[in-house]
Amino acid sequence: MNLGNFGMDSITLAGPLESKLQASKAAGFSQIMLWAKDLASYPGGLDQAVRLVKESGIRVTGIQVMRDFEGLSGALHEYKLDIAKNMLQLCKAVGAPLLMVCSTTSSHADSDMSLIARHLAKLATLAVPLGVKVGFEALSWGRHINQYTQSWEAVALADHANLGVVLDSFHILANNSELDSLDDIPSHKIALVQLSDYMWRDIRSAEERLETARHLRVFPGEGTHSAELSEMLNRLDRGGYRGDFSFEVFNDDYLQLPPEIVGRRAYQSAKWVTDQVLRRSLNVREKQTRQALPA
Repeated sequence: MNLGNFGMDSITLAGPLESKLQASKAAGFSQIMLWAKDLASYPGGLDQAVRLVKESGIRVTGIQVMRDFEGLSGALHEYKLDIAKNMLQLCKAVGAPLLMVCSTTSSHADSDMSLIARHLAKLATLAVPLGVKVGFEALSWGRHINQYTQSWEAVALADHANLGVVLDSFHILANNSELDSLDDIPSHKIALVQLSDYMWRDIRSAEERLETARHLRVFPGEGTHSAELSEMLNRLDRGGYRGDFSFEVFNDDYLQLPPEIVGRRAYQSAKWVTDQVLRRSLNVREKQTRQALPA
């Protein structure tokens, strides 16, 4: 794990696409997670937005977010499949290697895990010729899949080389999820790790969960779950994960600050994250050395 593995999420930054790219790069990041609306709503049009991203020299971590995709049938499924195809084309245009899919909240979706897995595999197959991977994330308020263990179950059942699981620390923390099962996920099946924290220990209602998720997240190292985040990061590191980390921090306060300031906060968080893993690794090696010394 090194600082080159980290990137910001454009949702955290105020301003137009240009300022988000500039602030991310100025802070020291070499990648950024974009939302499809960053490109679709650009005043100069999609082609100009794509050109702007490519000329920035910043790698695109992935594209957010395909919602309410899995478990639908009939016309609804065909509609969502068509939307997904268009989003995959956006990924290809901007050079994004990953399309994010979050678990459905739709009341029209079926809970059958085999159907969910088939739909995810179908999307992953469509993404192959475009050079895009599909990452599936469990929303903590997802209708049928709301735990990371369930999203991994769906990915494992789909058994598709182009499909991986996305782990989001907010949803894991908000669910008070146990972390032991992280050890069961092969590192090569983790498509991305998204990182954030929040400022209180307990979420007391569904309304507070949504409010916190969409408006009140903070960077790792700023919240009250540092111990849990440190354990999560070290489990992933010991398991061999060497992929990307994205700071998905929805925060209304940050949107009132110049993006350069928020970028610096994010970079400090990246250093905090790497320090947690490095410190633990050094402690383990020192312990092993002491145990190996003759009495």
